[in-house]
Amino acid sequence: MYIFIVCCVLMSFFTRGQRPNNLDTIYANDKMNVSLFFPDFIRQGITGSEHIVFSYNREKKQYFGLLQARPGHDSNLLVITGDGQVYSYIIKYKDSIAKLNYFVSKSESIGNEVANLPLINNVTKVDTLNNKRLESYEKFSRYLLGINFESHKTKRKKGIVLKLKQIRYYKDAVFVVMELKNKSDIDFELDYLNIYKVSTTKKRKASYQKIQFPVIYKMEYPKMVSKGKTKNFVYVLSKFSLSDHERFQFELGELKGYRQIVLTKH
Repeated sequence: MYIFIVCCVLMSFFTRGQRPNNLDTIYANDKMNVSLFFPDFIRQGITGSEHIVFSYNREKKQYFGLLQARPGHDSNLLVITGDGQVYSYIIKYKDSIAKLNYFVSKSESIGNEVANLPLINNVTKVDTLNNKRLESYEKFSRYLLGINFESHKTKRKKGIVLKLKQIRYYKDAVFVVMELKNKSDIDFELDYLNIYKVSTTKKRKASYQKIQFPVIYKMEYPKMVSKGKTKNFVYVLSKFSLSDHERFQFELGELKGYRQIVLTKH
């Protein structure tokens, strides 16, 4: 009997330890703005349904976003801040709401988006990537960097020029060739350069939906572009396809600075 009681207590403790934390619920409607203030600037905000709208400044680093909801089923909100912390909430419509401001602490984060991947010769290597695939990506990336492509799309801002030079499908991957030129009077140190798939739905009050592509390989990715210099580099993504209502979006940000570029390509 003693052994039986001990086993039951241990099983109960294990079950409680395995139970996932419930996400906080935020109530919103289409009559009032609900404000969310985060401990770092908002880099990305994604809602699970079109009747939930989360708006924030994508051109300038800001720490707050505004939430609205129209009548509909429960949904969710995922927010990633500049330091990579991830915050997730359940969103419910409510005709009358009492709380209009939420001040989010860092302890509410459910994790960080950045995995600790080893760096080898300025190349990010995923654990599941075998040597043959790695060699194939490296060889084809170097081949692409040796070609003088015409630019598909160019975006300039404050002396920084980002060019999309080529998107090439090869075997099981997509190779994206880019150029970054610094025509300003000060060095440009990169904080991030992310690639997203963005929905172009034009419905009224439709949420801004975008999904970040995981980068499985980088070739010659520059941590800094000195003034007057130009760097060419390659991102390798897993093979995918875009529908007629989707487009590429490239987002470039400066470390310890405010220069940002958003470039889109249909």
